[in-house]
Amino acid sequence: MSADARSRLAAASIEGTPEEVWQQWFATPSGQLAELDVMTPRRVVVAGAHPDDEVLGAGGLMAAMAARGVPVTVVCMSDGAGSHPGSPTYTPPELGALRHHELIDAAGVLGVTDVRWTGLPDGGLGQCRGRLVEVLTDVVREGPVTATLLVSVWEHDGHPDHEVVGDASVETADRCGIPLIRYPIWMWHWATPGDPALPVSRLRRLPLSEAHRRAKSSALRRFRTQIAPLSSHPADRVVLPPAVLARHLRTTETVVV
Repeated sequence: MSADARSRLAAASIEGTPEEVWQQWFATPSGQLAELDVMTPRRVVVAGAHPDDEVLGAGGLMAAMAARGVPVTVVCMSDGAGSHPGSPTYTPPELGALRHHELIDAAGVLGVTDVRWTGLPDGGLGQCRGRLVEVLTDVVREGPVTATLLVSVWEHDGHPDHEVVGDASVETADRCGIPLIRYPIWMWHWATPGDPALPVSRLRRLPLSEAHRRAKSSALRRFRTQIAPLSSHPADRVVLPPAVLARHLRTTETVVV
């Protein structure tokens, strides 16, 4: 499945599956996803591969939990320095530092102040799986373990870094005996309605209030290095153009259970 998802992502057009196609599918019987049934935990740990994954996939969930007074910890696994290879504007360390601050700012907009940063190599997390499990296990065990919800990028998302973080989260949840939900990022890009790789039976929707949608939208605007070009140079292109952002600014968030 992972190799297939990576192949699909590589073969997808630059624009990917248009958001209007997904909206049409959500309006059909097969796209009427069941609502996520999640008891309010005493703590939430959100794991992402790159600074912005967490907000793209679960920003609304984080805002909702923070508003209820539930402590939320964000764990970003990579340094984020690989988003613009060959950039004439920023060196990788400079870009990593910028993305670090962007994530902290974005999390703050959502009401989240506990942001952890491992600094592992962007694009190289596949060599760090054991370390990812150790980091997540240690973070989970800091709090009330049995009352913790782990939220992670989906392990079949199509990006190697996403997939290893997802795999490590599955192992951590099993090891600690806690519930796990996963958010897809690139699945919306390479998949299409009716695609057998789409885990429809395990997809759940989380409706977002208007306040939480606004908070998420505002948080995403903090990722300036990703939503706007760094310069006119081709290597400084936009990573998250409007067509991609549209998939993550819906009235609901979708997770895999």
